Amino acid sequence: MNRMEMQMEFLRKMPAPEELKKEFPTDARVRAVKDRRDREIADIFTGKDHRLLLLIGPCSADREDAVMEYMYRLARVNEQVKDSLLIVPRVYTNKPRTRGTGYKGMLHQPDPEKEEDLTNGIIAIRQLHTDIVRETGFTCAEEMLYPSNHRYLSDLLSYVAVGARSVENQEHRIVASGIGIPAGMKNPTGGDLSVMMNAIAAAQSRQKFIYRGWEVRTQGNPLAHAILRGYMDRYGRSHPNYHYEDLCILQDLYAQDETLRNPSVIVDTNHSNSGKRYTEQVRIAKDVMHSRSLAPSVASLVKGLMIESYLEDGAQPVGGGTFGCSITDPCLGWEKSERLILELAGMA
Repeated sequence: MNRMEMQMEFLRKMPAPEELKKEFPTDARVRAVKDRRDREIADIFTGKDHRLLLLIGPCSADREDAVMEYMYRLARVNEQVKDSLLIVPRVYTNKPRTRGTGYKGMLHQPDPEKEEDLTNGIIAIRQLHTDIVRETGFTCAEEMLYPSNHRYLSDLLSYVAVGARSVENQEHRIVASGIGIPAGMKNPTGGDLSVMMNAIAAAQSRQKFIYRGWEVRTQGNPLAHAILRGYMDRYGRSHPNYHYEDLCILQDLYAQDETLRNPSVIVDTNHSNSGKRYTEQVRIAKDVMHSRSLAPSVASLVKGLMIESYLEDGAQPVGGGTFGCSITDPCLGWEKSERLILELAGMA
């Protein structure tokens, strides 16, 4: 039946998450990898493991073959740094768009050069995450752009980020309270850290709400934490918030709320922290590592870094033709990325 409600055309009913999981199941080995990785990552946020968490990968995962080539390379370098770093690949398949137009990620367009196809998109992203676990032993990070979609990947992911444009949204906050893995809350684009701190408090609290047609209850997520990504002023200019003084301010904000557990921050080295000058990520990452060396309390607070990286430097338009070059924000190419990973391992 073709229905028109609220000027929405209902095209086709999407498969429920449980239906898709049955059709594209994980196996015992994948489940064991996720269980182990979830424990290891949680240990970093609770202070039991002092390795640096490194969230690294493309701004958007646009095609499986390029993403898998990146993952194979990342797995090889991981063997050299695993005693110092815990690498969680960024595999973002849902992309927020400031103006609501343009490429919105593999979820919307499994082929960036073809029309949107969300049913095949949800299958494609589940297959991609499953292949990464099976072939590299990594479990990955996603942005929780659409909270109701998390269930499609909940048996595969080990980390989610709530973006700067979503962090004030009530649904994002309360769904993050029940996902069972670390949830990073970014500071909003305007830079108000109280917004981010309120989001962390909401995600760490018990909640009851409607989710995917159910009344649900959560116990709160003690692994919800801050992500500093810089901010924009009213004139549209970028300003960083990764410096030592910014980290000390965040430390004070955590101290003001004794209900918050596991005070932690991940520093996003791109976005407004770099002014989207992607090569600045190298300098910013090292600057944060220097800040960690200045005070044990800052080292304890800063659990990791987020870096945008792909096979080739920079960015290109959709259909640009360069294999492994971002079609959204510009990223560090592999050579620079590998060198930085090895340097960070030496500093951790």
